[in-house]
Amino acid sequence: MKSVIALLLAATMSTSALADNPNPDANQVQAAHKLLTAMQAEKMLRMKAGMSRYATPQERDRIMGKVMATPSEYVYTKMAKPVARLLSPETVVEMTRFYESTYGKKVLDSIYNSGAQLYPTMPKATKSEQAELKKPAYLKADQEFKANERAIQQETFLLLKEIAKTK
Repeated sequence: MKSVIALLLAATMSTSALADNPNPDANQVQAAHKLLTAMQAEKMLRMKAGMSRYATPQERDRIMGKVMATPSEYVYTKMAKPVARLLSPETVVEMTRFYESTYGKKVLDSIYNSGAQLYPTMPKATKSEQAELKKPAYLKADQEFKANERAIQQETFLLLKEIAKTK
């Protein structure tokens, strides 16, 4: 019952967030594509597939096979428009800059390559990286990104369902 409520809440949140920017222009979609590339969104999709529940181990293997065979570019292209709807252009640019930085790459590595953790740990930032993380543009972008993270995860799940349905 809790998971159904959480799913409905996430769907409601993503719907309200999508209403903020219902028709992003081509430049916004392209910028979101660049953000997804920097975030290595194909790994996010693989994590979502790995954490999902399946009726049988064969079903899990079938869907994981499809996900692993899905080209990264397909993931970026399919998710670019929904992400462009969710995030402001400023946030997309700032978060792309963050994920392309040395520290951002360390964060992604700790997210995608760490083992299961009760409380995820972030890598230590150097003094220069800490200064970058305290800039108002980054703080604002990070806040907006975190506010829309569930909706982005929902879009990832919808893409996973779409991939699972393909023959």
